[in-house]
Amino acid sequence: MKAIVAAAGALGLVLISSVPATAAGDDVFFAFSDPTISEASALTPLGKGLYATTNDSGDSGRVFTVDSRGDTVGVTHWAADPVDVEGLAPAGRNHVWVGDIGDNNGVWDSIKIAKVRVGRGERTVSPTVYELVYPDGPHNAESLLAHPDGRIFVATKDWGGGRLYAVPERLDPDGPNRLKEVAPVIPMATDGAFFPDGKHVVVRGYYSATIYDWPSMDRVGSFRTPDQEQGEAIGVTAKGEVVVTSEGIRAEVIRVDPELVTEVLGEEPSPTADPTPDATEPAGDETGAKDGDSGSDSDSGGSLGPAALVVLAVAAYFLFRKRT
Repeated sequence: MKAIVAAAGALGLVLISSVPATAAGDDVFFAFSDPTISEASALTPLGKGLYATTNDSGDSGRVFTVDSRGDTVGVTHWAADPVDVEGLAPAGRNHVWVGDIGDNNGVWDSIKIAKVRVGRGERTVSPTVYELVYPDGPHNAESLLAHPDGRIFVATKDWGGGRLYAVPERLDPDGPNRLKEVAPVIPMATDGAFFPDGKHVVVRGYYSATIYDWPSMDRVGSFRTPDQEQGEAIGVTAKGEVVVTSEGIRAEVIRVDPELVTEVLGEEPSPTADPTPDATEPAGDETGAKDGDSGSDSDSGGSLGPAALVVLAVAAYFLFRKRT
């Protein structure tokens, strides 16, 4: 089995070698200067030149706030021993949602999210942790997303095609809170984010990202992402700029060439249209997906075309490499 996985990975690398790794319009904003940010699995722009990121499995529960030079200017400690933190999503002013959602073996009875305060300075917080359960059994996931209206979603990282699930509008701290299936997304999704106008959502894999209309979840198109060690994070700034980063010490935060995004959208990304929810409200009152906002039941983005097979092959290679 290992030989098959390795061979698939090698094939994927050969097939994708003809795709340009970078574009002239890609901009390196900065590189993380803090060597303890070694496995950045998420990236959330906070505004005013600040970004939030977090390491995945093996680290304590902490979220780093980084400035536009790449320096760590704040650390929020929120849990002593999370299992595998893979996602961050905006949660209003100076807050992010943190997702302990990475279930590589697909065996967890539930996943967990918490809303924590971030920003300059060091702090230790004890947030309410909400337990979530899938309606169809365990999934691995690395993507936590928040619509500008406050609704939260989880996108799974499945081989045959991922699924987007909505978090309940009202979260019960005593749980479990049952997720609701929304629509298919790309296979092996490693992160995702909504555009600030709430009309589109982007979900990335290791080498490319796909944009969907919201709430229909019709696939709009895809663009390649910059070549990085193990690209697992994507975010969208208030200006509609798409930014990505990677695992690895001193990884770069790169703005994707805006022309690539515009080609897919057919227009310039829209800036923030509506204010994000007030993060001073109780966590359970400001988030979640409303029943009925389930989007399209079409299989756009979920079927396995030739490009998806290449992505699967490459993902198999990196997954095999990472686990060994």
